[in-house]
Amino acid sequence: MRQVCTLLAAVVVAVMGGVALTLPSTTGSVVDYGVWDQIAMAGLGLALGAGILLLGRSRVDADERGIRVRNIAGRHELSWSAVSAVRFDPESAWASLRLANDDELSLLAVQAVDRMHAVRAVDGLRALLAHAKAQEPARPPLLYDD
Repeated sequence: MRQVCTLLAAVVVAVMGGVALTLPSTTGSVVDYGVWDQIAMAGLGLALGAGILLLGRSRVDADERGIRVRNIAGRHELSWSAVSAVRFDPESAWASLRLANDDELSLLAVQAVDRMHAVRAVDGLRALLAHAKAQEPARPPLLYDD
């Protein structure tokens, strides 16, 4: 995904740069194009390219200690005790973590379009979660536990 976004961003910047360079300077017609319009087209191309690069920024790293998630506009570092489940519903576009406080954290790096790669990633995360849960000490019973 990261390579596709990088390639697409480069194409967008190149096309918009080409448009900016070939935009004629005209006066006296219905639409007047000038240097500022060329600068705006180049700036628009750079902004679109940066936005596309943000889409390829997502990443998930996990080990025995916890999981680190980097999505488009944020990063989270969680211990396995904060995670209650790794979810990948059939209708979902990407996997998610169900947290112990009932929040949900999307894993944009694990997408359904990746098919078997995504399945292996989710299985690996579930195995790490199960291992971490098995290492936790048993909770004492509650006072009014039935």
